[in-house]
This record gives sequence, structure tokens and C-alpha cells, in this order.
Amino acid sequence: MDFSRALRDRRTRRQLSQLDLALRAGTTQRHLSFIESGRSRPGRAMVVRLAESLELPLRERNELLLAAGYAPVYPESSLDDPVLAPVRAALDHILRGHLPYPALVVDRGGGLIAANSAFELLTEGAATELVGPGRNVYRLALHPQGLAPRIRNLAEWARHILAGLGHSVALRDELAGYLPELEPSAGQLGFAVPLHLDSSYGELHLMTTVTTFATAVDVTLSELKLEAFLPADPMTTEALITAHTAREAG
Repeated sequence: MDFSRALRDRRTRRQLSQLDLALRAGTTQRHLSFIESGRSRPGRAMVVRLAESLELPLRERNELLLAAGYAPVYPESSLDDPVLAPVRAALDHILRGHLPYPALVVDRGGGLIAANSAFELLTEGAATELVGPGRNVYRLALHPQGLAPRIRNLAEWARHILAGLGHSVALRDELAGYLPELEPSAGQLGFAVPLHLDSSYGELHLMTTVTTFATAVDVTLSELKLEAFLPADPMTTEALITAHTAREAG
């Protein structure tokens, strides 16, 4: 990767002028212009400042450092690494604490890391090869043998998923290929895209929230997302509580 081009591409993608980025990074527009033209080689600290000023994900910051000829700054640990044991414990605590509502943790590409027992209600009837740790939750949602046949508002929900896959063109193209030409339906909530899902406990209306580790300095940790589902109406609340009670009793 050519550093000058990589830096320029990321700056223009964020619609920043050279002056804007220079001010954020504590340098001059002239110096930044020299860096982007390849006439000046930035020091390691300057590359880090530029990456931070661009608010790049940690993985991209490491890529920018490598392009400039420097070693990556941010570690990328395995989730099994003892250093991330407190993280795993915190995630388990949050997943259990969110019951009786579904919640799951996914990695950067949508691979399932963990889920609580309430998530089983969402995946009921899905093909076994689409469900479980390591399986892609976006594929699970839109595959014809996944949740898609049970999603009442497939148009809105599919767009919600596909819009979040900008970094994974191949996966987005695969999932889009499963879907017919989608027309938006009426009846959205005014403040969020809901999931309307048929289940053995009736139709569920669910909203989602996504939690990330905002202060992470480890690549793996920074890319984890905890998605929690919340009931959008009293009937869904009752259905989720009833389903949870039945699981606990059985």
C-alpha cells in the first residue's frame, strides 16, 4: 500500500480538506501537502496523530503505519488470550443480565462470538448450518433458510443490515442476491427500524441497540459489537418473558 495515496484516500473519504486535517493533527497544511505528495516522509508519531485525527478504526491505523514503514502500534489479541479475560467476563455478565431479552456478541465480520439463551427464540427453525458460534449472523438473518421467511418487514430489515456491511463487499453482494426487489413497507416506528419476526410465541416487534468498547486500544476488542434486542410493545415483552420462563422450567 502506498502511504501517500492511502492517507489521501482516507482524508477525502471523510470529506476533510488538507487544512482541516492539518489543524486536527497539529501540523501545517504545507507539511500535510508534502506528505500526501510523497515529498516528505512522516515520523511514526505523525502517522499516529494523522490516523487518530481521521478517527480511523484501530485496524486501519495499523495498516496506515505499515504503509508508512512502521510497526503496528495497536495489538490484536485472541479472545482466548488471558489479557481479555475481564472482557469475556463482562460480556457474559451483560448477556445474562439482558435476559429475558435476546442479545449477542459479534466480531467485525458478523461472526457470532456468544449469545444468551433468549437468542434461541429468534433462530428457531433456521438451518443448523447457519446457527452457532462462528456462523455469520447477517447471513443467518437474510438467508432463505435462516430468519428471512419469518421476517414480516424484510425490506426495512434487509436494508438495515446491508447498509452496515460497507467493509464487506463480497458478503453484501451475497446477501443481496438472496433478496427479491425490496419495496419499503408502511408502519415503521418513527425513531428506529424495528424487526417484525414471527415466532412460536407470536409476532415479535423488536428494536436493537449496539454497544462497543469505546476506549479499546486492542484491535480485537475495538471490533466487537454487542447487539441487544428490546421489545417495542407490551405484547412482545410478555412473549419474551413467557418464552424465558418456559426455557428455565424445561
